[in-house]
Amino acid sequence: MAGCCNHKADFTGMDPVYKRILVAVILINAIMFFVEMFAGVKSNSQALQADALDFLGDTLTYGISLWVIGKSLSLRSRVAWLKGVSLLAMAIWVLSSTLYKFWFIETPDAAIMGSIAILAFIANVVSVLLLMKYKDGDANIRSVWLCSRNDAIGNLVVLVAASGVWVTESALPDLIVAAFLATLFLSSAKQIIQQANSEKKQQIQAKQQSHQAEPNHNQQHSHCKQDSHKHDH
Repeated sequence: MAGCCNHKADFTGMDPVYKRILVAVILINAIMFFVEMFAGVKSNSQALQADALDFLGDTLTYGISLWVIGKSLSLRSRVAWLKGVSLLAMAIWVLSSTLYKFWFIETPDAAIMGSIAILAFIANVVSVLLLMKYKDGDANIRSVWLCSRNDAIGNLVVLVAASGVWVTESALPDLIVAAFLATLFLSSAKQIIQQANSEKKQQIQAKQQSHQAEPNHNQQHSHCKQDSHKHDH
């Protein structure tokens, strides 16, 4: 989904409009974390709780993304790498808790699941549309887009899970969806970490080339001085 016509791999988020959009998206995610976590606990839905944790993770990482805008590429790539690792940790937690729930199954409330999933989907679609223009930036900017996209997909899947719980009167669809969300987190974590590592490698290569260019520049400067002395004589 990230490969469209307008590639802005050099966009680093310095646009004031982008910063205002990011603040709005942070507020949307923070509100939805509390709404969805409360509903997830009340309805006994593992999928809703997993999605709520994703909202919390996005709120924190978007705040960090806003802070590192304008900072050095080295710092931005390190922060993006940390975000990828945090997403990886979240995926492991969701998978572990879902496996645990398989042994202690309680059927969730399908009505609460469905209504909250629709509300969360609307919130995330708004976020995705706001961020659409900036989806092909550096690792830091791209991580924001990927997280928002994952949330929108996740909400649709939670809605499917709610329908499955209602039809089957079983917790199994809820647990399957929670596991699916974990794999989505894993995929995004991999993409973010890979791009952050790539940017870090490019920076190291640029530094090496810069250091290699310095002796050549000094030699040329020395030759110029020698030629100047010869002309003087």
